[in-house]
Amino acid sequence: MPIRLLIVDDNQAFLQAARVLLEREGLTVAGVAATGTEAIRQAESFRPDVVLVDIWLGEESGLDLARRLVEDGLGAEATVILISTRAEDDVAELVTESPAAGFLPKAELSATAIRRLVDGRASGR
Repeated sequence: MPIRLLIVDDNQAFLQAARVLLEREGLTVAGVAATGTEAIRQAESFRPDVVLVDIWLGEESGLDLARRLVEDGLGAEATVILISTRAEDDVAELVTESPAAGFLPKAELSATAIRRLVDGRASGR
């Protein structure tokens, strides 16, 4: 099944690198956003299957954005996955308290890792 993504991160270099990597691995990047407002607008417009959200989104909180996506109903359709340069152990409590389906360290970002989280969410429904 094809997966359409929205990537949300305040680092433009990461957005470009992630887009190239994930598209090479067969995923479709429907959009990228650098702010929460832009992410909500694009999520409503593109209706992606997965939204990757950086936990620390510049001046904003990616955790708050993840909560908004889920509460606004987009998370029912899209799998929200938190990402960060920090290790999973460093953010485990934050991820557990969030409505996100899971967490991926940016260094481990791949189509396989995303599919594993999406499949895990689908089997948990």
